[in-house]
Amino acid sequence: MIDIGLTKIALIGVVALVVIGPEKLPKVARMAGSLFGRAQRYINEVKSEVSREIELDELRKMQKDVQDAASHVEQTFAQHVSQTESTLNSAWGDATDNGDPLANPLLETPTPDQIAVKAKNFRKKKLARSSAIPSWYKRQNGHKSRVISGAARVTKYRPANRLKSSHSFH
Repeated sequence: MIDIGLTKIALIGVVALVVIGPEKLPKVARMAGSLFGRAQRYINEVKSEVSREIELDELRKMQKDVQDAASHVEQTFAQHVSQTESTLNSAWGDATDNGDPLANPLLETPTPDQIAVKAKNFRKKKLARSSAIPSWYKRQNGHKSRVISGAARVTKYRPANRLKSSHSFH
């Protein structure tokens, strides 16, 4: 960089005072200061843009590395899946080759009657699980057929020895 000391700045100021004159020196100094400020701002903008470009290049490189690693993992996973699939297929094929028709239940298609029975059983089980009546009560008393009010329950289950008494005033 330029090595400017105090003596050199003073010498430049004296020469400027002699050449420009005392009347125009403040205007020229302001203009020189504003030009110097613009130059500094321009240099800072260029520096920041260069640093952004460097960071962007680093991010692109990092992205490429991550994509390469992801593709490698994907290839390895696909290879392991295909190996496992081939192993399972060979084992599955050996089980069906033994002549056992029940060895592969996935190959048999269920009939519509079987599907209907399975759906009905599923609905019954779901209703039993989601019902508000506890399962112990259902086992003990069976399912409730209808709900009765509190007053009707009192009347129904009132002990027999209590007779209705009518109070009359004589």
